[in-house]
Amino acid sequence: MELVLKQRQELNLIMTIELRQSIELLQYTTYELYQFIREQELENPLIDLVEQKNGSLYEEKSNGKVKSISPTKMTVDLVSSKDMSMRDKLLEQANLLFKAVQDQKLIRFIIHNLDDNGYLYLNQNEPFPYGEFEESEIDRGIQLLQQVGPTGIGARDLKECLLLQITIDFPKEKLAECLIQNYLDLLANKKWNDIAARMNITMTQVKDINDFILTLNPRPCSSISDFSIEYLNPDIIVEIKESEISFYLNDSYLPKIDFNNEYTSLLNTKDETSKYINDKYTSYQWLLSSIEQRRQTIMKIVKVIINKQESFFKDGFMSLEPLTLKEVAEEIEMHESTVSRATMNKVIQTPKGTFNLKMFFTSKLETVDGNSVSQTKVKRLLETYIAKENKFKPLSDQKIASYFNSEKGITISRRTISKYREELKIPSSSNRKEIKV
Repeated sequence: MELVLKQRQELNLIMTIELRQSIELLQYTTYELYQFIREQELENPLIDLVEQKNGSLYEEKSNGKVKSISPTKMTVDLVSSKDMSMRDKLLEQANLLFKAVQDQKLIRFIIHNLDDNGYLYLNQNEPFPYGEFEESEIDRGIQLLQQVGPTGIGARDLKECLLLQITIDFPKEKLAECLIQNYLDLLANKKWNDIAARMNITMTQVKDINDFILTLNPRPCSSISDFSIEYLNPDIIVEIKESEISFYLNDSYLPKIDFNNEYTSLLNTKDETSKYINDKYTSYQWLLSSIEQRRQTIMKIVKVIINKQESFFKDGFMSLEPLTLKEVAEEIEMHESTVSRATMNKVIQTPKGTFNLKMFFTSKLETVDGNSVSQTKVKRLLETYIAKENKFKPLSDQKIASYFNSEKGITISRRTISKYREELKIPSSSNRKEIKV
């Protein structure tokens, strides 16, 4: 075996820190970009940020013309509410109403364990799910809690919640109480004939009981969570003026990045300080170019989306056309992954509502004439068709699929209809069936 020393030249693509940061920058929302710029100011002494007071935005017309416009005031002051939460109000009322220390302790335990809908959530897998209390004490505490909050609060499940409302507020509704107590599963599955047979009542009575139960509140305390109001700040704003579509990036609040001239004299010296300053100057230039590159990339993508989906911005979801990331990438001569990153987490405000930018990229279904239709449009057609069906004889997924194939010319399978229906949270045909009297 002979040992030989060879020299070989290779070309490798290495992801530098700057390249990685550029990719991350492309994925940032406008507000995340604002935070990133602030962080860079702290790390780089050459960056001097100037708040924009009367900055201009650029409105990109759908025909390619660009003109400068004055930004509207978009800033919203977020003021944290000092009002008491509903949970705190319940605790305060309980302390005023119940004087016994043990009762206050019991009520406090229940209130602190209420979930977002006002149900008592206790992990039965834990060794002591009721804490220091017995189950009988929890039952008594739930009854006491009805004097403080909405009827049904503190229930451990839907059945208990509905029964509490009936026994306290509607004690004469004995048939409804019996149905919920014994046949709630049949009611959930709309087995009207089985309910009538087992309770020995008429279909008219079944309908009356069902209509009454629908008036009860299955979420007695849905506002108990301490949610703070969050304002959605769109990254792109689309407007229609005189039938002409225009858009601009909502980045007027981004500070202007200036160079700190105090360090200019140190750029050309030959010492360690100069090396440090030159490195920071390179970072400063990279930041400017990356932000501008991000901006231009987003504008190119949005321009293509507006051109491709012009009918949507004017007519709504029924006019949404099939569009893929690959098609946009080919249009702007960029890689598909770049388009994916640039549209990630971005929010667009349109005359038809505010959406995630990814919403415009929908898969397509073939039609019999060789054309295609967007998935979103098919879902809208499905919603409309089910809304108009005979509620006493709801259509099965197979019949709906046959209708789309024969009447709409859309090639779609029963399984796809079932998938779309579940995504739209539309019940199956058996659970959509109403009582026929």
